[in-house]
Amino acid sequence: MERYCGPDLSPLARHDPEIAEVLCDELERQRHGLQLIASENLASPAVLAALGSPLTNKYAEGYPGRRYHGGCEVVDRAEQIAIARAKRLFGAEHANVQPYSGTTANLAAYAALLRPGDTVLAMSPRHGGHFTHGSRANFSGRWFDVVPYGVRRDTERIDYDEVRDLALRHEPKMIICGAAAYPRLVDHAVLRGIADEVGAWLLADAAHTIGLVAGGVVPSPVPYADVVTFTTHKTLRGPRGGGILCTGELAPRIDRAVFPFVQGGPMMHVIAAKAVAFGEAARPEFAAYARRVVENARTLVAALEAEGLRPVSGGTDTHLVLADLRPVGVDGATAERRCAAAGVTLDRCPIPFDPEPPSVASGIRLGTPYVTSQGMGPDAMKEIASIVLQAVGNPNAVTSLLARVRALTDAHPAYRNEG
Repeated sequence: MERYCGPDLSPLARHDPEIAEVLCDELERQRHGLQLIASENLASPAVLAALGSPLTNKYAEGYPGRRYHGGCEVVDRAEQIAIARAKRLFGAEHANVQPYSGTTANLAAYAALLRPGDTVLAMSPRHGGHFTHGSRANFSGRWFDVVPYGVRRDTERIDYDEVRDLALRHEPKMIICGAAAYPRLVDHAVLRGIADEVGAWLLADAAHTIGLVAGGVVPSPVPYADVVTFTTHKTLRGPRGGGILCTGELAPRIDRAVFPFVQGGPMMHVIAAKAVAFGEAARPEFAAYARRVVENARTLVAALEAEGLRPVSGGTDTHLVLADLRPVGVDGATAERRCAAAGVTLDRCPIPFDPEPPSVASGIRLGTPYVTSQGMGPDAMKEIASIVLQAVGNPNAVTSLLARVRALTDAHPAYRNEG
């Protein structure tokens, strides 16, 4: 096996070779393919070490100093460090680091601020919003009256006039901003003004952008939102998990909503890994990394446009690129499948006012966090754009494209500079 700077897999290989083979195969897939999923990243060896630690053995329902089990004095320190680092990193009055995911963080925020049946104003999932922002398949769309807002047809950017009109008409108890497939910045100040005008809470779902906030390359929602939910495994480059930032006034409500209302015992090994990620994100080199993520996304979107794809909203301000495939006559599901055959992992994705159902979609969503963690820069982004367009338009070129992908990943291997 090639050099790997995470936990030693040899004990697993001896004890359970079948699962060890799965882990090694996944490592091989990650190392020798282009990982362009916008919600994925390359966790550091230090994060992986915390995840594989004996802290996983400790059951610790409750909060530091207020646990329901004995023997928590050590794991309390891990959670206290994670909380202090998160508050310092984001300038927040309170942080809860226990959510298992961004979805459970959002569920806790709803539970803390609303009652079932309350009206919520949120970005439509068909325009880029997350499924926890009102999808009928999710608790948010089943338990709450969610009024969707979207983007303008001419600019494909949030229509803040529509948001205000809908807020005045429906008087929501909460307004949600943030998205899963929106490449532009959100104007938190405008939304704060609208929320104040109708007496609504403002919830910022910063799952995708929180690492860019930590790196200082996009504005922070913390000064404007009552509650900020986020994930730790996307642009923040930490373990899979979630977190919540809020005002000191709301801290008791948020904490009670996370535990005992939404979750049971926290995953202490994951919380320790979150602490590691917060510490890494506070370093100057992470700020430089975040700048490269955005620069790479802008280079990638320009190169894709030059190759024939239309960038939704005309470009990107973040790590995320949303491209309209209709100019090249291929749907999103076909493009995703063809790219996968060429060693490129990305997502099909609906575009605003998409004529296709989400399972097919007219667009693809790409992100630059993972490849930037591998050390790739502008020249690599141009090569990636060329590979993607060749894969989409010429499925017979798979062999040559696999060789080009391998050349890129061999030159920028995962974990090369870590350990």
